[in-house]
Amino acid sequence: MDAFVDGVAANSRTTTTLAVTDGPARSVPATRAQRVESVDDLRGVVMIIMALDHVRDYFGGTAISPTNLATTTVPLFFTRWVTHLCAPVFFLLTGTGAYLATRRRSRGDLARLLVTRGMWLIFLDAVALRCLGLQFNIDYRVTILNVLWALGWSMIVLSALVRFSPPTVGCFGLIMIAGHNLLDPIRPSALGMLAPIWSVLHVPGVILNSPRHLVQVAYPLIPWVGVTAAGYGLGPLLEWPVDRRQRWLLRLGVAIATGFVVLRAINIYGDPSPWSLQRSGVHTLLSFLNTTKYPPSLQFLSMTLGPALILMWAFDRRIPAALRPALIVGKVPLFYFLAHFVAIHGLAVLVCWLRYGEVHWMFESPDLRHFPITEPPGWPLGLPVVYAIWVFVVVALYPLCRRYAAFKARSDSPWLSYL
Repeated sequence: MDAFVDGVAANSRTTTTLAVTDGPARSVPATRAQRVESVDDLRGVVMIIMALDHVRDYFGGTAISPTNLATTTVPLFFTRWVTHLCAPVFFLLTGTGAYLATRRRSRGDLARLLVTRGMWLIFLDAVALRCLGLQFNIDYRVTILNVLWALGWSMIVLSALVRFSPPTVGCFGLIMIAGHNLLDPIRPSALGMLAPIWSVLHVPGVILNSPRHLVQVAYPLIPWVGVTAAGYGLGPLLEWPVDRRQRWLLRLGVAIATGFVVLRAINIYGDPSPWSLQRSGVHTLLSFLNTTKYPPSLQFLSMTLGPALILMWAFDRRIPAALRPALIVGKVPLFYFLAHFVAIHGLAVLVCWLRYGEVHWMFESPDLRHFPITEPPGWPLGLPVVYAIWVFVVVALYPLCRRYAAFKARSDSPWLSYL
């Protein structure tokens, strides 16, 4: 995802290179390398985790919702729950990356860059990812507007906001995050012809439904634009002296995570699905953690962004040796994002052929209940196999990411900024 959240990476010399939203780089003092690597590593870690959820989509079956407490299992719930961290980090670091780009661009240049990159991501989501990754067809019978679509629009909105100061933009984002659940009572059905617009802005839903084509918005814009703006406001903190930066990252992370616990315990505001006592203590805990992602509620974002900042603090202090390979993924996120969908879907085609001797299901547009694929009879492979395939996909893609990262570092081609 370099086109929208490129990080800052250390080279073999004693400088680091800013490549936040692509374009010409400039050298900065080596004392910033640790801070830069913590951002890259956080991005890489969440993208690796993200692949687990997408492997589950293709191989784990869609008949049982992992967040339906009446039918889910504890391992399945937490397999889904841990991946909730991913999208909020993507949007937060998109805003942070945009701020870091102001160190070497005028705000007018940055605004134009954000518009062009945003339009590119919207195209990728609706065309390249939809046809060559998610579904392997071009019939457009079913189209889901997903994370790249919302990231693209968030960048376009941010292009207008960057003319204001980072604190102003950050406050704007926090107001959207904290206040958007006040809009929950407004339902698209009450707005008549304007219903699709409200689905784009706040309530996920179908915006086009004809006998031949269906389009659904999965990522409504208002809360995600807020997270992106908050990330822009966070940007100046990452340029503070190391001790102060780390101190405030930890304080903010703990405060936000604590706020989630308090707000969730009160059970009055911040999520349209309050928790409740369940048949066991474990399931009550699941209910407590089962916040709403579509759209991301205040409680959902507090539950994820707090731990994300704590992880950033921890990586800023020291990146564990076992997680250093995630730096490579964090430097070429869009390449990894597109490649992992192709790899997962391609493996599903192979497994389908080995099991059934035919693969037509893997190329058919599914109904919304079984997105992203039409499942053959008896298709789900079980959670242990899902984890095994996830590890295989990540390990297989790592050498490709490493080579592409090295190639980008050697090349001056502006076209590489689009992948």
